Amino acid sequence: MLDPKLVRSDLEGLAALLQKKGFTLDVALINDLEAQRKTLQVNAEQLQSERNSKSKEIGRLKSQGQDAQSVLDSVAQLGDQLKEASEKLEVVSEKLNDYLAGIPNLPHDSVPEGKSEEDNQEIRRWGDIPFFDFEVKDHVDLGAASGQMDFERASKISGSRFVVMRSEIAALHRALAQFMLQTHIDTGYEEVNVPFLVNAESLFGTGNLPKFEADLFKLPGERDFYLIPTSEVPVTNIYRDEILDANELPKKFVCYSPCFRSEAGSYGRDTRGMIRQHQFEKVELVKLVAAETSYDELESLLESAESILKALKLPFRVVNLCGGDLSFSSAKTYDIEVWLPAQNTYREISSCSNFEAFQARRSMIRWRKPDEKKPELVHTLNGSGLAVGRTLVAVMENYQNADGSIRIPEVLQSYMGGKTLILKK
Repeated sequence: MLDPKLVRSDLEGLAALLQKKGFTLDVALINDLEAQRKTLQVNAEQLQSERNSKSKEIGRLKSQGQDAQSVLDSVAQLGDQLKEASEKLEVVSEKLNDYLAGIPNLPHDSVPEGKSEEDNQEIRRWGDIPFFDFEVKDHVDLGAASGQMDFERASKISGSRFVVMRSEIAALHRALAQFMLQTHIDTGYEEVNVPFLVNAESLFGTGNLPKFEADLFKLPGERDFYLIPTSEVPVTNIYRDEILDANELPKKFVCYSPCFRSEAGSYGRDTRGMIRQHQFEKVELVKLVAAETSYDELESLLESAESILKALKLPFRVVNLCGGDLSFSSAKTYDIEVWLPAQNTYREISSCSNFEAFQARRSMIRWRKPDEKKPELVHTLNGSGLAVGRTLVAVMENYQNADGSIRIPEVLQSYMGGKTLILKK
């Protein structure tokens, strides 16, 4: 959520900054609702003041033995008027707050102009794109050849966009997650295990609600539970409505979890294989830091995610997302895109973002500087370190052999009981 002081002080300037994200701020609506709110609030305060004054007069009259009925009637009437005024104020305030909650975060100055992913700015590339002297297969055909990746039976069990993995491919998927977790733990991240069901307040805090409810799986029942779209949601909310001491920052968490997404609006895209599924697993990195260090922490977060691909010797590139491709809550995002031979292109495998104080303001996550009484908002960051399924896809395709077998990256072999090869059945 944006700083209310900024919204009140410079609406026109705010509207200009939001244009970079492709968001048109309704300045007239905000001004109209704010004017109504102020008028109703002044009216409610005046009625309350008059009611308080009349109530004191009742006490005075009664203490003097005088008839106070007319004043009592007046207080009752003022009470009805105050209730009506308060209800109107609540309605207008709710409309204003709902609109303000739907305004995205402001983009950082270093975010390039642009409308879509075609306008993203490439920062660097790492690794050599592999050469194959045979026709490459995608992960779906490789998985079918080994008999260890089954989309048809998954569709029977659940529907489209699910997969059943077996034997060595299931083990390779697990090995990747374990390798990622241990790597990040060894470099200073604290492992956390969190609920996979969250409440609406948690999703509001990270910016998923109310705007993106269609992307979520909501559980019917008496309580509003949602399956997590990413462990960013529960991990970021660990310190919701709390004030951290200065010596507690930075907080650096790593979490392995399933993720559940309805993929609303993505139908027809990436329908083949594991690139875009309703259920997938991810190792997530989350940081809570002081504002003055957050962009250094973003670069460090990016390096943590890149280190996994470097260890796996998978070629990738890093791009700085343009304004039009930034998420709702992000001020700046780097995407890491891994090379997929079967598609002959780079595909996203991690997004590393700085949300500045946007999520912290919605979640009221604060910290107190030494010798300062008033706490201030932390900055929150998160990034995939990495998406496990997409990493599996990249390993299968980049490490394939002509006979359909798949070499296991050296860093994963100890997690696979020393196995070096997944054979075609």
